[in-house]
Amino acid sequence: MALLDVTARGIFVIMATPFLNDGALDRDGIDQLIDFYLERGVTGLTVLGMMGEASKLSREESLYIVERVVNRASGLPIIVGVTAPGLAPMGELARPSMDLGASGVMIAPPSTLQTDDEIVGYYANAAQAVGSDTPFVIQDYPYSTGVRFAPKVITRIIQECPACVMLKNEDWPSLAKFTALREASDRGEARRISILGGNGALNFPDELMRGSDGVMTGFSYPDMLVEVYGAHAVGDFELAYDIFDLYLPLVRYELQPGLGMAIRKYILKKRGALRCDHVRSPGPKLSSEDIADIERLIERMERKRASFLKAS
Repeated sequence: MALLDVTARGIFVIMATPFLNDGALDRDGIDQLIDFYLERGVTGLTVLGMMGEASKLSREESLYIVERVVNRASGLPIIVGVTAPGLAPMGELARPSMDLGASGVMIAPPSTLQTDDEIVGYYANAAQAVGSDTPFVIQDYPYSTGVRFAPKVITRIIQECPACVMLKNEDWPSLAKFTALREASDRGEARRISILGGNGALNFPDELMRGSDGVMTGFSYPDMLVEVYGAHAVGDFELAYDIFDLYLPLVRYELQPGLGMAIRKYILKKRGALRCDHVRSPGPKLSSEDIADIERLIERMERKRASFLKAS
């Protein structure tokens, strides 16, 4: 497996974690889910992410998932989320994951960081904890972590940590940060690294226009993301927006805080990606009204897509 580097681009799906109805890890269901992603043309996979319910997994389960994904994913780059309360458990997950064939790791900051110097210092220490030669991704997700990175802080991390090869930009709003970081690298103030969007792909085509290299999200229609990225890559920006617009109500609905994972798993099961849509406890459950909403949105999307394709 090749190591992640600054040229990474495309659609990196945050893989859901399959569970059985009793809460046990659906070990055989992992292959079914991976095949679903591969068939839809994704560029890479991110496992043990926040939306992959990583905090509910044991270390043994986590490493089992990494090994199974690496072995099944046909050489695609695999990023492993290793965020942990301390540096020691982070290293204890990162190092064996890399030994198993992972391409790199993703690290979010702890909520205790308050100053720019603390943030930069933390990533320098984290880089040592996971291994100085291990490529890593900064996960900039202030909604969850409570830590805000100014662009100048990110450029400091990039300059001081050679192993930093990617940023997952999930700030709100995200667009100005894309512009600021691309302008900084154009001026020679920092290395140019890969920057992917997140936030459920809510602003995906806009982020591409601002210099994003792709997206890292677990949205239940990764095939849409691949289509949008492909249209943008050949310069057909209007087509990219038109395709995205068909799915926007589902993107928005799936992004609901607290309920999003249950919505995502319901749709993935409906699409044949999962055998069971169980969210491991503690986790949300969909009401009959929620399910009716989802079914209505899917029906509307499919109808509008059919009309769009016919008109095209």
